[in-house]
Parts: sequence; C-alpha cells; structure tokens
Amino acid sequence: MTGLSYDRYCAEIVAQTDLLRSRVEGADLTAPVPSCPGWNVGQLLRHLGHGQRWAEATVRTRATRPLPNDEARELSGYTDEDPAVLGPWLTEGAARLAESLRAAGPDARVWTPVLEGKLTSVFWARRFVYETAIHRADATLALDAEFTLDQEAALDALDEWMELGSLLQHFEVNPAMRKLLGPGRTLHFHATDTAPEAAAEWLIDLTGDTIVWRHAHEKAVVAVRGPLTDLLLLVYRRRPARTEGIEVLGDAQLLDFWLERVGFG
Repeated sequence: MTGLSYDRYCAEIVAQTDLLRSRVEGADLTAPVPSCPGWNVGQLLRHLGHGQRWAEATVRTRATRPLPNDEARELSGYTDEDPAVLGPWLTEGAARLAESLRAAGPDARVWTPVLEGKLTSVFWARRFVYETAIHRADATLALDAEFTLDQEAALDALDEWMELGSLLQHFEVNPAMRKLLGPGRTLHFHATDTAPEAAAEWLIDLTGDTIVWRHAHEKAVVAVRGPLTDLLLLVYRRRPARTEGIEVLGDAQLLDFWLERVGFG
C-alpha cells in the first residue's frame, strides 16, 4: 500500500522539480556531482528530464514493454548547459508527466520493471516522485547546500526503497545478491527525529531465503539511528554511514556488506 495519494504523487513530481529548478538557478551547472560519478549538474538534470519524458510516454501510450531510453543515459553532449534553457525544459517535462498520469488515473495498465504485480500507472507516479527527489538531493549536495524532504514523503520514500529492494526478481537479475542472505543477518534503521506514531523504524531480515522487511522496533545485529532524511540518503548511498548525526550500533561490517550489494537509483 502506498503512503501518499495518487493526486499527491502527481503534484509532488512537479513540486520536487520546481524545488530542483530553484536550487540550480544561477548555479554553476558544470560542477561535478560526487554521487553520480562522471556527471556534472547539467548532465544530471538532463538525465532526470529525459527520464521524466520517458515515463510520460510509457504512461501515455500504455506501453506493454520498455520503451527506448537512450537519451537519459547518453549525456556526453550536455557538458555545458545553459540554465535559461534547461530550467524551463525541466519544468515542462515534469508538467507533462503529471498531466499524463492524471489523465491515466492510478489503475491504468502499463508496463513497469517490477514483475510482481505492480503493472499500473501508480507505480510510475510514486517512482518519479522519489527519482526526482533523490536527484534533487544529488544536485543540492553537489552545490554544497542542505537537502530537506517533507516527513510524509521521506517515510514513503523509504518504504518504497524497502519494497523495491526486497523484490525476488533481484536474485534472478543478479544471483550474486543471494550472498546477502545468511544466519544472524538483521539490520534495524530508526529515525530519531519523528514522533512514535510515524512508525519510522525498519527491520531488514536477511536470515531466510528472501529479503524481508517490516516496520518494527526490534533488536538487530546492527542498528542505524539518525534523522529520517539522512537515513533515506544513506540507503540510497548518497550519504556515508560514518558521518555526523548517524549512529551505528553493533556489527558495522554487516551494514557495509549490505550497502555494497543493494541499491538502485
């Protein structure tokens, strides 16, 4: 079950893009993006904008298989972008994606990369809120500014990450991920800046035949405590575990082992 309404997802795609555009106005778009090695800020924005347009075409055409997406990956021609051109282009792409999602509604059948029953447009609405938000984090951190995200969205973003990160299809695509599984391998993440009713705790259990996660206040072999947004950036590997404000208790090597082998985006 998703944490935000479909209308909120559509609105957030535009809102997150607007926040990103406002952050990069007047900035040096040739600045490197440490969390996306080999890209500068302008290339990062082109990647996101082309990705949003690709998702829009996927939803609008009710695609039954993946559409070509080469433009989001081939970024060598975007090393010296003009903010006056790039900003409006980015805004336009987000608006088009939100418009097509609203026209489709949450239950429209459409291809998604998830093989386990999520073949509807709500997948793309949710996914591109957090695709946009995390790339906003990439740009924000690259420009040496502080990244923030609304608590409700950050909670849902972490839930989405947990859901996608535990899909069985990962083992089919990358059998080496099975090395994550083993006795005594449990991880607990606890957001320290939320009220108890937010249930901002996640337990990842690697002791069985699959990756299992749940909201739980339970002991684990390694526990990670920190502000909610920092935990989100940590699981996305945008922020190191050994950083001010994040506390690691227990088997830190298990955390490292896990972080090296999981992730997307």
